[in-house]
Amino acid sequence: MARYSAFLGRQVELQYRAGDSRLFASATLLADSGRSIFLGQNHNQSGQQKIFRWEIPYHCIIRVDATVTLESPAPSSEPQVAKPSAATSEPSPADAAHAGAGSALVAVASRSNSA
Repeated sequence: MARYSAFLGRQVELQYRAGDSRLFASATLLADSGRSIFLGQNHNQSGQQKIFRWEIPYHCIIRVDATVTLESPAPSSEPQVAKPSAATSEPSPADAAHAGAGSALVAVASRSNSA
């Protein structure tokens, strides 16, 4: 049975393995054979419309998400409130420990020998 048949013809974003690498792709899901999925991406080459197609076996797929294509949003009269990003949050104790260890290595490596 085809696992990803609900995404047929839709733009998807996926993560998949190729050897030891984790790759990301954004393409249209063209087919689902029950063992692998087939993706396609349109592009222009020398003024001609081309379609790049590739196959990804099920055992290599890590994650598949449908891409939401939004129409241009209608202007709203409500003010936009910015939410704090993860970059502005306080670092966790584990992050601080890793940062401290890295700076100690840099300090040792940057010493010059006077002898």
